[in-house]
Amino acid sequence: MTGERERLIVVDAANVVGSRPDGWWRDRAGAARRLLEKLAVLDQKVSEAIEVVVVFEGAARRAVDDAPQLGEVRVVLADGSGDDAIVDVVRDAAAEDSDRAITVVTADRGLRERIDAYGAESVGPRWLWELLDQ
Repeated sequence: MTGERERLIVVDAANVVGSRPDGWWRDRAGAARRLLEKLAVLDQKVSEAIEVVVVFEGAARRAVDDAPQLGEVRVVLADGSGDDAIVDVVRDAAAEDSDRAITVVTADRGLRERIDAYGAESVGPRWLWELLDQ
């Protein structure tokens, strides 16, 4: 579901996937693909209108090669730093609508400081996993 005034949720995929010691390091693309599958139904698990953007970097970028139907999830493939791509997404969204609620899912303190400048809030991976595992 996309549209004006939806909460934008930007997912730091590397940070979220890496927050669970489930063997993701053996198959980074597979772990990223599993996250995508769960994110595709996130809008059904929250009580507000949302837009979901997930940022992949490195080997996890291969997750979209054979990804299932992504629903309304927008995927950003970082050419370099995933953190830089996340800041770009947040900056662009804030410039488009300065009153829009923006939430970044990450435990990265440096990234949290960078997105604060654009009025975005941050939550840790546990917040997202608790929603996804419902």
